[in-house]
Amino acid sequence: MSNIFWVFLMLCGGLAVAFQPSINAKLAQKVGVYESSLISFAVGTLAMLIVVLFSGRGNLRGISAASWWELTGGFLGAFFVTMTIISVPRMGTTSVMAAIIAGQLATGAMLDHFGLFGLRHLPMTPLRIAGMVLLAAGAALIIKR
Repeated sequence: MSNIFWVFLMLCGGLAVAFQPSINAKLAQKVGVYESSLISFAVGTLAMLIVVLFSGRGNLRGISAASWWELTGGFLGAFFVTMTIISVPRMGTTSVMAAIIAGQLATGAMLDHFGLFGLRHLPMTPLRIAGMVLLAAGAALIIKR
């Protein structure tokens, strides 16, 4: 498949990530912050169970061969969702998204530069640094009231 397809899918993912904190924050007004996060993960777990049952091709028994740190994604996801539920009512969705994107970009650049987790090494370049600086400046302008 072409990169255009994958870019399109990631744009759809970005759309979902932009909606999720506001939806979860609204739910939190009815059930509580941590409860909203729990419900979000429970619904997501159910959705993924259905996907795995109908189209999964992996082997869940392979979890026994996983390192402890390979299992931290769920913890990181729970932290992320909970922090967005807490932050959106205080900062607004746009400011939260700007901070998230800036943090993701900087972290992604470091992961790429050092080839962490056995992923492809993509060195830090002046253009990448300039892009991060510009994005950070844009995020600061969005967050500043």
